[in-house]
Amino acid sequence: MIDIIKDYTTKRLDLLKLQFTEKSSLSAGIIAFLSIVLIAFSFFIILFNFGIAFLIGQAIGSVAYGFLIVAGFYFVLMIAVFLLKKKIVTVIANQVIEFLKK
Repeated sequence: MIDIIKDYTTKRLDLLKLQFTEKSSLSAGIIAFLSIVLIAFSFFIILFNFGIAFLIGQAIGSVAYGFLIVAGFYFVLMIAVFLLKKKIVTVIANQVIEFLKK
């Protein structure tokens, strides 16, 4: 009987190790993918914003004002994100918990 319990315990630990390894490798893959996408998207956003700022600046006659308008937009966006901080954190935390439960 003791041998059966030892065997069961060993197999159960091996299963837990495999499950942990699977979760870790999936997490690492997702983090790597998101990092690459974030870097590419950051370059896109930066260049797109320069283009928009120059476009607005030409339309109103001052490139500096174009950049100020784009900066003002991002300032308003930053305030909105700051005001919604708790909701954003809760949603992300729930998604991480759901992923780890799978």
